[in-house]
Amino acid sequence: MPDRCEVLPGDSVVARRGGGLLWVDAPGSPALVAALHACLGVAGPGAERVLGAVAGQVAALGGGSASFALVLVDSAGGSGTGVALWAGKGQPAVDGVPVSGSSVDGCTVASGFQLGQTLYVGPGQPVPSMPPGVAYDLVEGTVPGSGAMLQLAAAAHVSSAAHPQTAAAPASFTAASDAGFGGSSGYGATAAPAAQEPESGEATAFWKPEPPAAPILRFDDGLVVTVDEDLVLGRRPDNHELVTAGTARPVPIADTQNVLSSAHAAIQRSGREVSLVDLGSLNGTHVAGPEATEWTQLEPGVAHPLSDGDRLLLGWTVITFEQQPD
Repeated sequence: MPDRCEVLPGDSVVARRGGGLLWVDAPGSPALVAALHACLGVAGPGAERVLGAVAGQVAALGGGSASFALVLVDSAGGSGTGVALWAGKGQPAVDGVPVSGSSVDGCTVASGFQLGQTLYVGPGQPVPSMPPGVAYDLVEGTVPGSGAMLQLAAAAHVSSAAHPQTAAAPASFTAASDAGFGGSSGYGATAAPAAQEPESGEATAFWKPEPPAAPILRFDDGLVVTVDEDLVLGRRPDNHELVTAGTARPVPIADTQNVLSSAHAAIQRSGREVSLVDLGSLNGTHVAGPEATEWTQLEPGVAHPLSDGDRLLLGWTVITFEQQPD
Protein backbone atom coordinates (compact mmCIF):
# COMPACT_ATOMS: atom_id res chain seq x y z
CA MET A 1 0.00 0.00 0.00
CA PRO A 2 1.47 3.39 -0.93
CA ASP A 3 1.87 6.28 1.48
CA ARG A 4 -1.29 8.33 2.02
CA CYS A 5 -1.17 11.97 3.11
CA GLU A 6 -4.39 13.33 4.63
CA VAL A 7 -4.71 17.10 5.04
CA LEU A 8 -6.76 18.76 7.77
CA PRO A 9 -8.91 21.64 6.50
CA GLY A 10 -7.66 25.13 7.35
CA ASP A 11 -6.19 28.37 6.08
CA SER A 12 -2.48 27.63 6.55
CA VAL A 13 -0.37 25.86 3.92
CA VAL A 14 0.51 22.17 3.55
CA ALA A 15 2.98 21.00 0.91
CA ARG A 16 4.36 17.61 -0.09
CA ARG A 17 7.08 16.73 -2.58
CA GLY A 18 9.21 13.61 -2.74
CA GLY A 19 10.03 12.61 0.82
CA GLY A 20 9.28 16.05 2.27
CA LEU A 21 6.19 17.15 4.19
CA LEU A 22 5.61 20.75 5.30
CA TRP A 23 3.07 22.72 7.30
CA VAL A 24 3.62 26.47 7.52
CA ASP A 25 1.67 29.41 8.92
CA ALA A 26 3.71 32.48 7.98
CA PRO A 27 1.53 35.29 6.64
CA GLY A 28 3.62 38.14 5.33
CA SER A 29 6.79 36.01 5.05
CA PRO A 30 6.89 34.77 1.43
CA ALA A 31 10.69 34.48 1.46
CA LEU A 32 10.55 32.05 4.38
CA VAL A 33 7.78 30.02 2.75
CA ALA A 34 9.83 29.79 -0.45
CA ALA A 35 12.93 28.67 1.47
CA LEU A 36 10.96 25.94 3.26
CA HIS A 37 9.40 24.82 -0.02
CA ALA A 38 12.89 24.50 -1.54
CA CYS A 39 13.90 22.16 1.30
CA LEU A 40 11.23 19.63 0.30
CA GLY A 41 13.51 18.30 -2.42
CA VAL A 42 16.52 17.81 -0.13
CA ALA A 43 17.59 14.23 0.56
CA GLY A 44 20.65 12.33 1.71
CA PRO A 45 23.20 12.76 4.50
CA GLY A 46 23.44 16.54 4.02
CA ALA A 47 19.79 17.18 4.87
CA GLU A 48 20.51 17.98 8.53
CA ARG A 49 23.10 20.62 7.58
CA VAL A 50 20.68 22.22 5.11
CA LEU A 51 17.95 22.49 7.73
CA GLY A 52 20.45 23.87 10.23
CA ALA A 53 21.41 26.57 7.73
CA VAL A 54 17.77 27.44 7.11
CA ALA A 55 17.21 27.71 10.87
CA GLY A 56 19.91 30.37 11.01
CA GLN A 57 18.12 32.42 8.35
CA VAL A 58 14.53 32.24 9.67
CA ALA A 59 14.69 35.61 11.44
CA ALA A 60 16.34 37.29 8.44
CA LEU A 61 13.64 35.89 6.12
CA GLY A 62 10.96 37.62 8.13
CA GLY A 63 9.81 34.56 10.00
CA GLY A 64 10.19 35.81 13.55
CA SER A 65 6.51 35.13 14.29
CA ALA A 66 6.09 32.25 11.85
CA SER A 67 5.06 28.73 12.75
CA PHE A 68 6.08 25.72 10.69
CA ALA A 69 7.01 22.05 10.81
CA LEU A 70 9.10 20.43 8.08
CA VAL A 71 10.04 16.75 7.92
CA LEU A 72 12.26 15.04 5.35
CA VAL A 73 11.72 11.28 5.22
CA ASP A 74 14.64 9.02 4.35
CA SER A 75 13.42 5.53 3.52
CA ALA A 76 16.37 4.56 1.27
CA GLY A 77 17.79 1.19 2.10
CA GLY A 78 15.02 0.56 4.60
CA SER A 79 16.49 3.01 7.11
CA GLY A 80 13.11 4.59 7.88
CA THR A 81 14.48 7.71 9.57
CA GLY A 82 13.59 11.37 9.41
CA VAL A 83 15.11 14.86 9.70
CA ALA A 84 12.93 17.72 10.93
CA LEU A 85 12.93 21.49 11.48
CA TRP A 86 10.19 23.35 13.30
CA ALA A 87 9.47 26.64 15.03
CA GLY A 88 6.68 28.64 16.67
CA LYS A 89 3.56 26.53 17.15
CA GLY A 90 4.78 23.86 14.73
CA GLN A 91 5.48 20.34 15.94
CA PRO A 92 6.10 17.05 14.11
CA ALA A 93 4.95 13.82 15.75
CA VAL A 94 5.47 10.12 15.03
CA ASP A 95 2.64 7.77 15.97
CA GLY A 96 1.17 10.53 18.13
CA VAL A 97 4.40 11.19 20.06
CA PRO A 98 6.03 14.62 19.55
CA VAL A 99 9.52 14.52 18.07
CA SER A 100 12.24 16.00 20.30
CA GLY A 101 15.30 17.87 19.04
CA SER A 102 17.94 20.51 19.74
CA SER A 103 17.47 24.27 19.72
CA VAL A 104 19.17 26.09 16.82
CA ASP A 105 18.75 29.87 16.44
CA GLY A 106 15.24 29.90 17.85
CA CYS A 107 14.15 26.80 15.90
CA THR A 108 14.35 23.11 16.74
CA VAL A 109 16.21 20.55 14.63
CA ALA A 110 16.01 16.76 14.97
CA SER A 111 17.72 14.08 12.91
CA GLY A 112 17.91 10.31 12.73
CA PHE A 113 14.61 9.72 14.54
CA GLN A 114 12.76 6.54 13.68
CA LEU A 115 9.58 6.68 11.64
CA GLY A 116 6.51 4.72 12.59
CA GLN A 117 3.17 4.17 10.95
CA THR A 118 2.04 7.80 11.00
CA LEU A 119 3.81 11.13 10.67
CA TYR A 120 2.07 14.38 11.65
CA VAL A 121 3.09 17.97 10.90
CA GLY A 122 1.09 20.91 12.21
CA PRO A 123 0.47 22.91 15.37
CA GLY A 124 1.95 21.45 18.54
CA GLN A 125 -1.18 19.96 20.01
CA PRO A 126 -2.52 16.44 20.52
CA VAL A 127 -2.58 14.82 17.11
CA PRO A 128 -6.15 15.21 15.84
CA SER A 129 -8.13 12.35 14.46
CA MET A 130 -8.98 12.87 10.81
CA PRO A 131 -12.64 13.98 10.60
CA PRO A 132 -14.58 11.69 8.25
CA GLY A 133 -15.44 13.22 4.91
CA VAL A 134 -12.96 16.10 5.03
CA ALA A 135 -9.61 14.31 4.64
CA TYR A 136 -7.74 15.43 1.54
CA ASP A 137 -5.38 12.91 -0.05
CA LEU A 138 -2.31 14.88 -1.13
CA VAL A 139 0.01 13.07 -3.54
CA GLU A 140 2.20 16.05 -4.40
CA GLY A 141 1.71 19.80 -4.43
CA THR A 142 0.60 22.67 -2.19
CA VAL A 143 -2.87 23.06 -0.68
CA PRO A 144 -4.51 24.99 2.18
CA GLY A 145 -4.58 23.05 5.44
CA SER A 146 -4.12 23.24 9.19
CA GLY A 147 -1.90 20.17 9.37
CA ALA A 148 -1.25 16.85 7.68
CA MET A 149 -1.08 13.19 8.64
CA LEU A 150 1.09 10.88 6.53
CA GLN A 151 0.25 7.19 6.69
CA LEU A 152 3.60 5.55 6.00
CA ALA A 153 3.91 2.33 4.02
CA ALA A 154 7.30 1.38 5.45
CA ALA A 155 5.76 -1.32 7.62
CA ALA A 156 4.31 -2.95 4.54
CA HIS A 157 7.70 -2.88 2.81
CA VAL A 158 9.36 -4.55 5.80
CA SER A 159 6.67 -7.20 5.92
CA SER A 160 7.08 -8.06 2.25
CA ALA A 161 10.87 -8.15 2.61
CA ALA A 162 10.64 -10.57 5.52
CA HIS A 163 8.50 -12.97 3.50
CA PRO A 164 9.83 -13.14 -0.04
CA GLN A 165 7.26 -14.08 -2.60
CA THR A 166 7.59 -17.32 -4.46
CA ALA A 167 7.35 -17.38 -8.20
CA ALA A 168 3.77 -16.92 -9.28
CA ALA A 169 2.10 -19.83 -10.96
CA PRO A 170 0.65 -19.22 -14.39
CA ALA A 171 -2.80 -17.66 -14.21
CA SER A 172 -5.56 -20.13 -14.85
CA PHE A 173 -9.29 -19.69 -15.39
CA THR A 174 -11.38 -21.51 -12.85
CA ALA A 175 -15.08 -22.05 -12.56
CA ALA A 176 -17.02 -19.13 -11.02
CA SER A 177 -13.88 -16.99 -10.86
CA ASP A 178 -13.81 -13.26 -11.66
CA ALA A 179 -10.06 -13.35 -12.16
CA GLY A 180 -10.55 -14.43 -15.78
CA PHE A 181 -8.43 -12.46 -18.21
CA GLY A 182 -7.67 -9.70 -15.67
CA GLY A 183 -4.67 -11.37 -14.06
CA SER A 184 -2.42 -11.01 -17.07
CA SER A 185 -3.91 -8.59 -19.59
CA GLY A 186 -3.59 -5.33 -17.66
CA TYR A 187 -7.15 -4.79 -16.45
CA GLY A 188 -5.85 -4.46 -12.89
CA ALA A 189 -7.37 -7.63 -11.43
CA THR A 190 -5.20 -10.27 -9.79
CA ALA A 191 -5.63 -13.86 -10.84
CA ALA A 192 -7.03 -16.04 -8.06
CA PRO A 193 -5.09 -19.18 -7.13
CA ALA A 194 -6.12 -22.02 -9.40
CA ALA A 195 -8.52 -24.44 -7.82
CA GLN A 196 -8.02 -28.15 -8.39
CA GLU A 197 -9.75 -29.06 -11.60
CA PRO A 198 -12.54 -31.60 -11.28
CA GLU A 199 -11.93 -35.02 -12.67
CA SER A 200 -14.94 -34.72 -14.93
CA GLY A 201 -17.19 -32.00 -16.30
CA GLU A 202 -16.38 -28.64 -17.86
CA ALA A 203 -15.00 -25.54 -16.09
CA THR A 204 -16.58 -22.26 -17.15
CA ALA A 205 -14.46 -19.10 -17.11
CA PHE A 206 -16.23 -15.90 -16.08
CA TRP A 207 -14.86 -12.44 -16.90
CA LYS A 208 -16.15 -9.15 -15.53
CA PRO A 209 -14.59 -6.00 -17.03
CA GLU A 210 -13.62 -3.28 -14.59
CA PRO A 211 -15.32 0.10 -14.97
CA PRO A 212 -13.23 2.81 -16.65
CA ALA A 213 -11.06 4.88 -14.35
CA ALA A 214 -12.54 8.16 -13.13
CA PRO A 215 -11.29 11.36 -14.81
CA ILE A 216 -8.71 13.45 -12.96
CA LEU A 217 -7.67 17.08 -12.62
CA ARG A 218 -3.88 17.49 -12.76
CA PHE A 219 -2.74 20.81 -11.25
CA ASP A 220 0.38 22.62 -12.45
CA ASP A 221 2.12 21.98 -9.10
CA GLY A 222 1.60 18.20 -9.39
CA LEU A 223 -1.53 17.88 -7.27
CA VAL A 224 -3.99 15.30 -8.66
CA VAL A 225 -7.73 15.31 -7.83
CA THR A 226 -10.04 12.47 -8.87
CA VAL A 227 -13.32 13.56 -10.46
CA ASP A 228 -15.47 10.84 -8.93
CA GLU A 229 -18.26 13.26 -7.99
CA ASP A 230 -19.20 16.92 -8.50
CA LEU A 231 -16.55 19.36 -7.27
CA VAL A 232 -16.41 23.01 -6.21
CA LEU A 233 -13.00 24.65 -6.69
CA GLY A 234 -11.89 27.89 -5.11
CA ARG A 235 -10.02 29.63 -2.34
CA ARG A 236 -12.51 28.58 0.36
CA PRO A 237 -15.25 26.49 -1.26
CA ASP A 238 -16.48 24.77 1.92
CA ASN A 239 -19.42 27.16 2.40
CA HIS A 240 -20.80 27.04 -1.14
CA GLU A 241 -24.39 25.83 -1.34
CA LEU A 242 -23.48 22.78 -3.45
CA VAL A 243 -21.02 21.67 -0.76
CA THR A 244 -23.27 22.37 2.22
CA ALA A 245 -26.11 20.51 0.46
CA GLY A 246 -23.86 17.47 0.15
CA THR A 247 -24.02 17.33 -3.66
CA ALA A 248 -20.39 18.37 -4.31
CA ARG A 249 -16.97 17.96 -2.72
CA PRO A 250 -14.88 21.07 -1.95
CA VAL A 251 -11.40 21.36 -3.51
CA PRO A 252 -9.51 24.24 -1.86
CA ILE A 253 -6.75 25.83 -3.97
CA ALA A 254 -3.78 27.68 -2.46
CA ASP A 255 -4.03 31.32 -3.57
CA THR A 256 -1.15 33.52 -2.47
CA GLN A 257 -2.05 36.24 -5.01
CA ASN A 258 -5.71 36.59 -3.94
CA VAL A 259 -7.01 36.14 -7.50
CA LEU A 260 -9.41 33.27 -6.81
CA SER A 261 -12.97 33.61 -5.59
CA SER A 262 -14.06 31.63 -2.53
CA ALA A 263 -16.11 29.37 -4.82
CA HIS A 264 -14.60 29.96 -8.24
CA ALA A 265 -15.82 27.13 -10.49
CA ALA A 266 -17.58 23.78 -10.39
CA ILE A 267 -16.91 20.44 -12.04
CA GLN A 268 -20.14 18.60 -12.80
CA ARG A 269 -20.55 14.97 -13.84
CA SER A 270 -23.37 13.38 -15.81
CA GLY A 271 -22.44 9.79 -16.56
CA ARG A 272 -19.16 9.92 -18.51
CA GLU A 273 -19.65 13.58 -19.47
CA VAL A 274 -17.81 16.14 -17.35
CA SER A 275 -18.49 19.89 -17.55
CA LEU A 276 -16.86 23.04 -16.18
CA VAL A 277 -19.06 25.85 -14.83
CA ASP A 278 -17.94 29.32 -13.72
CA LEU A 279 -19.68 30.22 -10.46
CA GLY A 280 -19.67 33.97 -11.04
CA SER A 281 -16.00 34.36 -10.14
CA LEU A 282 -14.45 37.82 -9.99
CA ASN A 283 -11.60 37.12 -12.44
CA GLY A 284 -13.37 34.56 -14.60
CA THR A 285 -12.78 30.93 -15.56
CA HIS A 286 -10.97 30.14 -18.80
CA VAL A 287 -10.52 26.97 -20.86
CA ALA A 288 -8.32 25.94 -23.79
CA GLY A 289 -8.03 22.76 -25.83
CA PRO A 290 -4.81 20.71 -25.90
CA GLU A 291 -3.53 22.47 -29.04
CA ALA A 292 -5.15 25.89 -28.49
CA THR A 293 -2.95 28.98 -28.17
CA GLU A 294 -5.59 31.26 -26.63
CA TRP A 295 -7.85 31.02 -23.60
CA THR A 296 -11.65 31.23 -23.87
CA GLN A 297 -13.50 32.80 -20.95
CA LEU A 298 -16.63 30.97 -19.86
CA GLU A 299 -19.96 32.67 -19.36
CA PRO A 300 -20.98 32.36 -15.69
CA GLY A 301 -23.46 29.57 -15.03
CA VAL A 302 -23.14 27.98 -18.48
CA ALA A 303 -21.74 24.43 -18.49
CA HIS A 304 -18.80 23.80 -20.83
CA PRO A 305 -18.19 20.09 -21.69
CA LEU A 306 -14.61 18.98 -21.10
CA SER A 307 -12.52 16.65 -23.25
CA ASP A 308 -9.30 14.80 -22.48
CA GLY A 309 -6.37 17.21 -22.49
CA ASP A 310 -8.39 20.40 -21.98
CA ARG A 311 -6.67 23.03 -19.84
CA LEU A 312 -8.47 25.07 -17.21
CA LEU A 313 -7.30 28.46 -15.93
CA LEU A 314 -8.58 29.62 -12.54
CA GLY A 315 -6.80 32.78 -11.48
CA TRP A 316 -3.14 31.86 -12.02
CA THR A 317 -3.73 28.13 -11.48
CA VAL A 318 -3.53 25.90 -14.56
CA ILE A 319 -5.29 22.53 -14.40
CA THR A 320 -5.31 19.78 -17.03
CA PHE A 321 -8.36 17.55 -17.43
CA GLU A 322 -7.51 13.91 -18.17
CA GLN A 323 -10.05 11.22 -19.09
CA GLN A 324 -9.41 7.75 -20.42
CA PRO A 325 -11.34 6.76 -23.55
CA ASP A 326 -14.31 4.43 -23.20
